Amino acid sequence: MLMVSASACSPRTEPDCGVAGMTVCPKPSDHDLPDVADMLTWNQSERVVGFRNDYRAYPGDLFRHGDPFPLPTADRRLTDASYTIGGVTHDLDDYLNRQSVTGMLVLKDGKIAYEHYGAGNDSSTLWTSRSVGKSVVSTLVGIAVKEGKIASLDDAVTKYEPDFVGTAFDGVTVRQLITHTSGIAWNEDYTDPNSDFAKLTACEAADDTYRCVFSLVHGLKRKPGVAPGEVWSYTTGGAWLLGDLLEKATGTNLATYLQDKIWKPFGMADDGVWHSYELGRHDMGGHGFNATLTDWGRFGLFVMRDGELRDGTRTLPDGWVRDARTWTTARGSVTPSHPEGTYGYQWWNNSIAADAGDVRPPRATGMDENLWALGIFGQVIMVDQRQNLVMVQWSTWPQAEPAFNTLPLEMSLMFSAIAAELNRR
Repeated sequence: MLMVSASACSPRTEPDCGVAGMTVCPKPSDHDLPDVADMLTWNQSERVVGFRNDYRAYPGDLFRHGDPFPLPTADRRLTDASYTIGGVTHDLDDYLNRQSVTGMLVLKDGKIAYEHYGAGNDSSTLWTSRSVGKSVVSTLVGIAVKEGKIASLDDAVTKYEPDFVGTAFDGVTVRQLITHTSGIAWNEDYTDPNSDFAKLTACEAADDTYRCVFSLVHGLKRKPGVAPGEVWSYTTGGAWLLGDLLEKATGTNLATYLQDKIWKPFGMADDGVWHSYELGRHDMGGHGFNATLTDWGRFGLFVMRDGELRDGTRTLPDGWVRDARTWTTARGSVTPSHPEGTYGYQWWNNSIAADAGDVRPPRATGMDENLWALGIFGQVIMVDQRQNLVMVQWSTWPQAEPAFNTLPLEMSLMFSAIAAELNRR
């Protein structure tokens, strides 16, 4: 008689990972999660737990992986690098501690030169992007332009968002939205409990998040006397609207569009989750992208390759990545630290500041061509096409946005030191 076990006949059940459809649970899966309503005031231990469990602390839409793009180990591994600031030299171990790094990846010529996990994270951990997600959205906008779903960046926002006719967004173009030069009044101060960003965070912890955020952004006013395109001002509310616009233009939510256009065809190795305001319909365009460290790196490779898939298909318009780092010269973007401009298509110029003083390595020609996806508390993807280099950092800085001549400057110094170290033969 053929004996069949009861387990073999029972239906296969998915593990309970906190996200519908997820078949492999990220680790670690912490039991006690901090209150998301208090995200801006979490302590350091709460921040670690909160950021690696963000994918299940909020509702989330899954995006599926493809056939993994190989990331072989480099023959020449990074063992150390150092930088000098304020007369003090710091090595890589110092840097990891000073930056509260919980994950770091360096890809040189498409190979892993350095991979580090801290605070209990591992290769399966899904870490939240914070505003690194803005750079992912801007890249998806490029794909939508290539496909004709968005006819032009110079189209009016209201062409795709008719509910915003008659609001402060009248006369604002998609280009101005993606470069944060809309002229909309928005308070992004992470230390102000009454800021617009704090209100958005409260919406995310409430019921009917989409309607709450929609009402918040819909009711914004213009900066007095400022026309669209004149002033650069960082605006997560505008980034949410850009993501919403992209969903309306493509007819699908951000997670699905990312899955179908990048995650599967390029070959990410693991599923990820996007913070959703309405499951299956609306995801958060300003942040909320959760993925593994190596898949953050693969996304950087996708951008470094100008959106070219492994089969040679070009998914981005010609010159899109170059244009994304053509920094806006609107008032507020040009500073003594970055006279060439600070911001592009939701990518930052975080090159070593021109007024940094006596630092090592020094500011070098061409550094301002690097693209930096930056998120509060120290989340980074840096893409350097000239040197075929991608660097990723996960962190829990004690401040959401420290002064740019502190931790962000040290980050640009260390990344430059790593690039120089890997170029030594």
